[in-house]
Amino acid sequence: MIKRIVEVSNPSYLHLKNKQLFIEQNHKVVAQVPIEDIGVLILEHSAINITQPLIIECQKNNTAIIFCDEKHLPYSTILPISEGNNLHQKILKQQINITEPVRKNLWKQVIQQKITNQANTLKQFDKSFMRLEKLANEVKSGDSTNCEGLAAQYYWKALFGKGFVRDQNAEGVNSVLNYGYSIIRAMIARSIVASGLHPAIGLFHHNQYNGLCLADDLMEPFRPWVDSIVYKLYQENANINITKEVKIPFLNLISENVKFKNKQMPLMISVHYLMADLKRNFAKESKRLVYPKK
Repeated sequence: MIKRIVEVSNPSYLHLKNKQLFIEQNHKVVAQVPIEDIGVLILEHSAINITQPLIIECQKNNTAIIFCDEKHLPYSTILPISEGNNLHQKILKQQINITEPVRKNLWKQVIQQKITNQANTLKQFDKSFMRLEKLANEVKSGDSTNCEGLAAQYYWKALFGKGFVRDQNAEGVNSVLNYGYSIIRAMIARSIVASGLHPAIGLFHHNQYNGLCLADDLMEPFRPWVDSIVYKLYQENANINITKEVKIPFLNLISENVKFKNKQMPLMISVHYLMADLKRNFAKESKRLVYPKK
């Protein structure tokens, strides 16, 4: 079943009743949603109060809770650590003990798919893409020649123009990109935990202060899908910024149908199959990581 994304952007009191999320505003219940139906809960106002029983029930149902900052950008995510898979210890051991060749081979596939998707995004908007297709075929084990960086140098200017600079701290297009990426990141992190893997143990990203290194790795090929949405919005309004209307296509992206191994399914569902593929690589049952396609 496809899970819902619930966003709360006004002062509210959130609590649990009969295993449902109750949202109260001005002492009136404005919405109630079964917890089991929620995949991601986004809290986007500083005057939101949420009870501990609600948080725990969300974690029992593998609901990712996202807290946003004053810029309306997702800042932190809560994920469960005690549940998700009854073979957690075995799976975690396999994840920790993967060999360096396996890790480098997986990262190569991730980067190849990312650059291929970047090329597809440029192709979608009738922009020159052949250079990226060539780079995708040149990625080596572990991306030792930094094809990802070379692709990025070309890609951003080809998509948004020569004057564009990708800056995570900038407003406008950059802030909208950040928002879209954070939604994908939460979706990936949720699926990682549900599969019994640990989100902090990455393939390439390694940071003791980052609890979602694996999510940051696996989301890379999905970034161009976000870029495509942002570019369409940019075409309509070059001065775009984060608004309620701008958020809608990113929230809808998670439920869009994609193709995974010749089957049509919502993106959120396909990511669970992606995690199963990853685990087969960790268990040395496969050497290929298959990503969904649009």
